[in-house]
Amino acid sequence: MPLPSIHSIRAVCKRELAHYFTTPIAYVFLVIFLLLQAFFTFYVSRLFESGQADLRPFFDWHPWIFLFLIPAVSMRLWSDERRQGTLELLLTLPLSLSEIIIAKFLAAWAFIGLALFLTFPVVLTVLYLGNPDLGAIFCAYLGSFFMAGAFLSMGIFTSALTRSQVISFVLSLTLCLVFVLAGYPPVLDMLGANAPRALAAFIADLSLLSRFNTFARGIFDLRDLVYYLSFMVFMLAANGLVLTNRRS
Repeated sequence: MPLPSIHSIRAVCKRELAHYFTTPIAYVFLVIFLLLQAFFTFYVSRLFESGQADLRPFFDWHPWIFLFLIPAVSMRLWSDERRQGTLELLLTLPLSLSEIIIAKFLAAWAFIGLALFLTFPVVLTVLYLGNPDLGAIFCAYLGSFFMAGAFLSMGIFTSALTRSQVISFVLSLTLCLVFVLAGYPPVLDMLGANAPRALAAFIADLSLLSRFNTFARGIFDLRDLVYYLSFMVFMLAANGLVLTNRRS
């Protein structure tokens, strides 16, 4: 099997990214994301009242906001193509299936990266409050970006399973929730008390949340980065298997 062409991936990626901004969906997502981040950071976590130049309260909300918003972004990636009958046309283009999958994923991931970038006023706020550790902030942003990519890879997989965007959203939300709760402290405590230690440790290792928390503390662990990348590759490969079976 030939390796995916960077030129082909870039062409499809630009098409997909431009498509986001031809409808109000992109703008609605960006506004809702930024409003939710501001609300939870400044009104729920009370960043100003804390008097500390620390963005940990800001990053603590990312998994839970992504949990709902990323399935909303990813639910249309394949189901919309199937509903409009353009999937068959797309698959007849002189592009490999892997190139199309990678391009769609990268376009959506870049869009989410844009949403994260637009939160930079929060960083300016903590710079005004004091002297934060910019290295730790960058590390937390990196972890958030890769966690978003992992969520997105599950969303694009579930989108390939059905032509219904609602069903795709629910399936993606459920999958993301499972991999978040696997690292949620109350769940870990319950597993530690009721499951064998090896099983509890294995489930904890699968968690996207616990690995993100390492980044959020300003700790860059290459193993966490490799896990995120491996997770995305696995889900995109599963996406390819689903589409190959539907095409055959």
